[in-house]
Amino acid sequence: MSNTNNTSHSQSSHKPHDSQESHDQDKRTNAEERRPTPVDVLRQARAQLAELTGLAPESVTSFEQTEDGWALEMEVLELARVPDTMSLMASYQVDLDQEGRLTGYRRVHRYERGRSDARRPGGR
Repeated sequence: MSNTNNTSHSQSSHKPHDSQESHDQDKRTNAEERRPTPVDVLRQARAQLAELTGLAPESVTSFEQTEDGWALEMEVLELARVPDTMSLMASYQVDLDQEGRLTGYRRVHRYERGRSDARRPGGR
């Protein structure tokens, strides 16, 4: 008669505790796995801004990684008019943390769709 209760325990390997270096590497790998890609950040930013403002972003005109996370500028249609060139557009500055969660936004510019943007190079 054999004792099967202790078989798995006796066959398990006896590994020493992970070294600090291995532990730190595991933490870095886990953090990298959780960190969203730039495309994920763009998608999250668009969805979160739309949910908060009720305005669907039409385009992303600026996108950069910062020390605290991400900074984007998005163009949204604020008021549709006929003809479409008279519709009111707005630029929103959107800030996100490292994980892609929106931490703040603000409207930085409002203009008619048919007018060039005087704030930018080439605008008149």
